Amino acid sequence: MNEWIATLGGRQEAEDRVEFDPASQESPAPARQALEATVMTPLAHLGVLDVTGHDAEKFLQGQTSAQVTLADSEFAPLTCFCTPKGRMLANAQLWRVAPERYRLVMHRSLVGPLTDHLKKFAAFYKVELEARDDLVLLGLIGREASALAEVRFDVIPPKPWHQAGNGEIQVLAHPGPRPRLLVCLPAEKATEAWQRLAEHATPVGNAVWRLHDIQAGLAWLDASQRDAYLPQMINWEALGGISFKKGCYTGQEVVARAHFRGQVKKRLVRAQLDGSLLPELGSTIHDAEDKSFGEVLAAELDAYGEAEVLAVMSIKEPTPPLRVAGQKLKLLKLPYPLERLDPESLATK
Repeated sequence: MNEWIATLGGRQEAEDRVEFDPASQESPAPARQALEATVMTPLAHLGVLDVTGHDAEKFLQGQTSAQVTLADSEFAPLTCFCTPKGRMLANAQLWRVAPERYRLVMHRSLVGPLTDHLKKFAAFYKVELEARDDLVLLGLIGREASALAEVRFDVIPPKPWHQAGNGEIQVLAHPGPRPRLLVCLPAEKATEAWQRLAEHATPVGNAVWRLHDIQAGLAWLDASQRDAYLPQMINWEALGGISFKKGCYTGQEVVARAHFRGQVKKRLVRAQLDGSLLPELGSTIHDAEDKSFGEVLAAELDAYGEAEVLAVMSIKEPTPPLRVAGQKLKLLKLPYPLERLDPESLATK
């Protein structure tokens, strides 16, 4: 489905990873270009699932942590889907395309498994589930990202976790160290849109977008991580991804109890390694006594060629130094407070 990427000079290094050759040997590293200018990237690691039908809102309300009524074609909340034991099957961003059509973006490896899970309940509703392989997701990062989107897509760029656009093309803003916009559009329009954007933005691999997710303290689970974490273990309530004011949904009782009783023993942390070796996802973090303190969820190289990671770690005090994959690990500050952020208040800001 990503043939268009190859025609525009991109290389699919893995199923969820795309690279572009630099314009010259003197070109800055892609991560540095995103800090100094404006870049664009195919978000090949993400996929889209549509939920449509007369009962779409009612169906999602009983399955997801979001207050679905908040997805009003302006606010596009974070959400997650859980097992009855409160473990996440997928985390996603939800937005409304039309009154009876909702769209979810998540790691592409989870679209199929989540569809299969939701089909068990969809039979009782007037609703259809559709993996949208005919849609393309593009990322814009940098100081001119908003202006570029306004000119090329005729939209007023939204604020973070909000959307703009129409039934065909939607633009969503994500937080990060530089302005970031996610553009969802039909695949047949991808080549033309890319070529027009390339007049003012430099093509880079999607590792840059994933790095900005790490720096934003935002973890997107993949298929290898499903059914392993409570939402609070990836700070989902601190990002506005859980409504504690809505009614029941699958896993709600466990998620609420963990919050109100303070039973979360692990948390998502940002960290930097003292080398350029990217640890494999799931790599164990050890302290000086060789005790396991957590595992790596995401890792990318930053603008200085050093590895930055997101990891789920025990809230206990470790015996320093911490290490992973033979490298020292230094904890970094998260860009948000570790406290509950109600999506209801986020929607009105």
